[in-house]
Amino acid sequence: MDLPLTPLEFARRSRKLHAHREAVVDGTTRFTYEQFFERCDRWSAVLQQRLGVKQGDRVAVIGPNTHAMLEAFYAIPQLGAVLVPVNYRLHANDFAYMLEHSGACVVCVHANHLEAVDSIRDRIPAVKHFVAFEGARPGWLDYETALQAGAAEFHRPVVSEDDLLTINYTSGTTSRPKGVMLTHRNAWINSIGTLLHQPLSMADRYLWTLPMFHVNGWSYVWTVTAAGATHVCLGKVDASNIFEQVREQNITVLCAAPTVLIMMANAPAGLRRNAPPGVRVITGGAPPAPATIERLEHELAWQVRHVYGLTETAPFILMCDSRPEDANLNATARASIKARQGVELLTSGELLVVDSAGSEVPHDAQTLGEIIVRGNSVMKGYYRDPAATAQALRDGWFHTGDAAVVHADGYVEIRDRFKDVIISGGENVSSIEVERTLLHHPDVVEAAVVGVTDEKWGETPHAFVVLRTGSEPSRVGLREFCRERLAHFKVPSQFSFVTDLPKTATGKIQKFVLRGSSSAIHRQ
Repeated sequence: MDLPLTPLEFARRSRKLHAHREAVVDGTTRFTYEQFFERCDRWSAVLQQRLGVKQGDRVAVIGPNTHAMLEAFYAIPQLGAVLVPVNYRLHANDFAYMLEHSGACVVCVHANHLEAVDSIRDRIPAVKHFVAFEGARPGWLDYETALQAGAAEFHRPVVSEDDLLTINYTSGTTSRPKGVMLTHRNAWINSIGTLLHQPLSMADRYLWTLPMFHVNGWSYVWTVTAAGATHVCLGKVDASNIFEQVREQNITVLCAAPTVLIMMANAPAGLRRNAPPGVRVITGGAPPAPATIERLEHELAWQVRHVYGLTETAPFILMCDSRPEDANLNATARASIKARQGVELLTSGELLVVDSAGSEVPHDAQTLGEIIVRGNSVMKGYYRDPAATAQALRDGWFHTGDAAVVHADGYVEIRDRFKDVIISGGENVSSIEVERTLLHHPDVVEAAVVGVTDEKWGETPHAFVVLRTGSEPSRVGLREFCRERLAHFKVPSQFSFVTDLPKTATGKIQKFVLRGSSSAIHRQ
């Protein structure tokens, strides 16, 4: 009998082989693999026998990176139910939409968000049971009490690899978020591909700096378990906590969006001092700046690996594999290459960069095209949204909307989202290229560039810049800095100094907000 490709197999194997190995660290709480999976079984039994969850039902979770959140990624799928990880940084109105749209029958919530969910109960009638991971109040079932009260016995249904594993909602920066349907096969493929290109071992200790809700923690909720490594939970992500955990818990690997990389690279010297070398960092979610990579690798001796993907691709489809010849380059050139999105993972399927006619662009590092993908990592579709599914999945390919070039060596490099490309005097300006240039300036911590209407050129770049505390570079100075490094039509016509940049809950810069600010400034 064939076994389905499912991350539940990783749990079975690690429980068998690593029963007494440390699986989870959450503050002072520690579980071996046997203890961890017994807890998962107990929660499965509660869901099935007490709360009536059946195969195919949706169960939502809202909370930070705790052991209870991690348990949900096993306890719910092994019932054949569908996990809905909700971004806890959103507003109660967003919770209401996602819980209603997914049809969740149970919602499990961290103490920080009980009040928000209580405020929308009348808008989510399909939710029959409310579970508090901690801090239970009237009307809520206490997670730990329920888990400890029952036996670890439940009916384990047959799961197909094409069954839904999770529904993950996109950030919805310009419209209603879409529910991405990922299957057991999607997750298995992503985990195996990750382990092939970025190996983990039983000796590794993984720090949960990346939210588990974000595309299932980029599937590391299962990948770490597959390796028999240790999950180290981190409830609050800030530079102080990260460096403390890296030192105290002997962390060897972590994942982080570029905004978190910037935070770590620019942390006070006192925090970065004595940080152990050799930590492997996987970054993605937005193109990282070469200057940030260079600083982490040079000053901390950490190893940064760049990956590319989307929620719709489970998520990894490209990884910037290092080549032997890159070792001969200087640090700046090496960081520039590492900032590319890279090449296909062995398991992810086929990726092309195509022009508007659907033909593959030449590998000249200049010709812009759209990234399209097909293969085993691509989603099943958008939940309850056939129109959006048909628009994204056309002619057997998933169309990403990302604008990229391909280098002669086959490495793909994103230049922008197509909607963010600035057309100035008929020339395409990559906002990412301008942002990366600004981030090489020693006084610039963050930068975002958008197009602003110009009567002569159609559009010109407008830069929003976060400066290092205590620095005072002039707009003229920044403009000259850019003119020395960029074609003149790419140099921002305007600079705005801001204290922070608007971001989504997953750390992506909300450029539509900045465009509105640019328009207002331009009209003044």
